[in-house]
Amino acid sequence: MLIKISDEVKLALKEGRPVVALESTIISHGMPYPKNVETALEVERIIRENGCVPATIGIIDGDPIVGMTPEEIELFGKRSGILKVSRRDLPIVMAKKMWGATTVASTMILANMAGIEVFVTGGIGGVHRGAQQTFDISADLQELAHTNVTVVCAGAKAILDLPLTLEYLETFGVPVLGYKSSNLGAFYSKDSGLKVDYKMDSEREIAEAIYYKRMMKLDGGILISNPIPDQYSMPSEVINLYIEKALKDADEKGIKGKEITPFLLKNIADNTHGNSLEANIKLVFNNAKIGARIAKELSNISK
Repeated sequence: MLIKISDEVKLALKEGRPVVALESTIISHGMPYPKNVETALEVERIIRENGCVPATIGIIDGDPIVGMTPEEIELFGKRSGILKVSRRDLPIVMAKKMWGATTVASTMILANMAGIEVFVTGGIGGVHRGAQQTFDISADLQELAHTNVTVVCAGAKAILDLPLTLEYLETFGVPVLGYKSSNLGAFYSKDSGLKVDYKMDSEREIAEAIYYKRMMKLDGGILISNPIPDQYSMPSEVINLYIEKALKDADEKGIKGKEITPFLLKNIADNTHGNSLEANIKLVFNNAKIGARIAKELSNISK
């Protein structure tokens, strides 16, 4: 077997019960220990509370694990030097028997291999600011174009060029759906001011859209924008000032490529005295709840 699927996840898939995939970059690169482990386990609890089986995905000693145990999550959260693994890195990390944290792109790949449709994350990667010169575009977008997984997020990360990210997704035929919202979420902020393709009024309606896309054999992902709840949303004009400062710091330090996003998120968290980190955690919890409900509705339709 190329991937190791936990017995719990394997049984749920065999019985047609809903499973929700989770990434591991948020554990290794998203926040410090022990907050990272506490957050990961709470996300799993929320998914269970809403009637689904969680499947946290990570790579341990070269083995992609679909459905990490609490003990494995604890080890992951404590360990330093875990590589951030996207599509291009997967075979190398496996060959070298390394530990790897899955990004949106690699989590989609492994979830799809396991037969999991719904994946919950914080925010997707996208077209970086200044990409007209740098060509810095996240592999997440190409994965959404080609891999049959539905991604529930709070929109694209606010550090990105959001208008260009939407244009890119439109070019590759990826439906961008807003959960009870006509506008794209902007990660820390509820509203980016940019329109999604369609506002969806319920989890059932989203599940039906997924069902018909799969029945029509229209390959590729679906992006669900589930904006951060009002009480945790940060004003976009405030967060943008911190983003601009973080981008300037990254440029001065020559930080690029896969290191740029963790650097920017940490820089913003430090400068907002932890407020952005708390917003990040709350939006992930909210995504877990809605993602699980979508997966449950989809399971009911598919029976």
